Amino acid sequence: MRHYLRVSLAMLVLALTGCSTVTDWISPAEIDPPAELHDIVAKVSAQTLWSLDTGAGSDDKRLRLAPHYLDGRIYVADAEGKVASLDAATGRALWSVDLDAPISGGPGVGGGLVVVGTLDAEVIALSQTDGSLKWRASVSSEVLASPAIGEGRVVVRTIDGKVQGLDAATGEERWRYEREIPVLTLRGTSDPVISGDHVLCGMAGGKLINLDLRTGAVRWDVTVSVPSGRSELERLADIDANPLVLGGLVFVATYQGEVAALEEASGQILWRRKFSSYSGMAADRYNVYASDSDGFLWALDADNGSARWRQESLKNRQLSDVAVLGNTVAVGDLEGYVHLLSTEDGSLVGRTRVGSAPITHGILVAEGVLYVMGDDGDLAALKLVPAK
Repeated sequence: MRHYLRVSLAMLVLALTGCSTVTDWISPAEIDPPAELHDIVAKVSAQTLWSLDTGAGSDDKRLRLAPHYLDGRIYVADAEGKVASLDAATGRALWSVDLDAPISGGPGVGGGLVVVGTLDAEVIALSQTDGSLKWRASVSSEVLASPAIGEGRVVVRTIDGKVQGLDAATGEERWRYEREIPVLTLRGTSDPVISGDHVLCGMAGGKLINLDLRTGAVRWDVTVSVPSGRSELERLADIDANPLVLGGLVFVATYQGEVAALEEASGQILWRRKFSSYSGMAADRYNVYASDSDGFLWALDADNGSARWRQESLKNRQLSDVAVLGNTVAVGDLEGYVHLLSTEDGSLVGRTRVGSAPITHGILVAEGVLYVMGDDGDLAALKLVPAK
């Protein structure tokens, strides 16, 4: 598997002197261009219910700005500080505020709050009702993940390997988990995922941790993939994709490592297989759907990890997080296309384009609607119907 690593000179100097740093984005090599798209016989069509420009997107900054759905509203944030609440049915703005801050992670929504993180190592909480400011808090480093909210805590993951639990009412730090990060890591971090009274976090170096939500105490700590290789680049084994929690199981994938299923209560690994991914997974009652770093889309048996099918026609198209809607798997790519695949056999059943910008994290399903946001901030609500 060949990849092209773009690392700035300053970062390279830091790496050579042994200091921890963060790499830039890893993308398919220029000698392996994205696969060309060929005509397909569409069985599914995507109708645009509404679309709008939400503001300055992440573009090539690799920010984790993605729409969040809750109770009939879509919450969005842009890189220049605008946060908005939209009516999910129409796209109409219910409120919008400008924080004049370089937002880099979020929004996270819950407990009456809308929370974002910034490149200036700040976490900002707004009222979910009207966008009024609730509090601002400083954290240890820049935030490239969406904060998670639950049980009176706001959980924040920063790029220096720390996870912090803040008081949801005041923003005061209640606990902190720290782990040393490798010399080289992917630029980006997976979102903390709250499940009941605990929070799951994927870490650099292939670790998945389970922390008590109230206290930050470690419940379990599992190495999903052991970094291997002669160079720091070969030993990259980060968990950048969000852990997927479903029915008492946790599914997680690493870059240059494995995809695995663990028992949520104990952290025991039930199965794992070689796999390399930096994109979020989706699942239904039978399968886990994931795109690998080569641009292949897989359906894996949720019970044992065996491959049910693999779609190879999207190779090197830098596929986005994955979403499932009914019998259809949706995934975005580097040119703003959304590809629709059959859950049964992985065949391509439809395609639409929501813009020219890449789609990285901005894809989700809520109430039977597919919401897609390009890295430039353009957001569209799509309804999937049988093609005519």
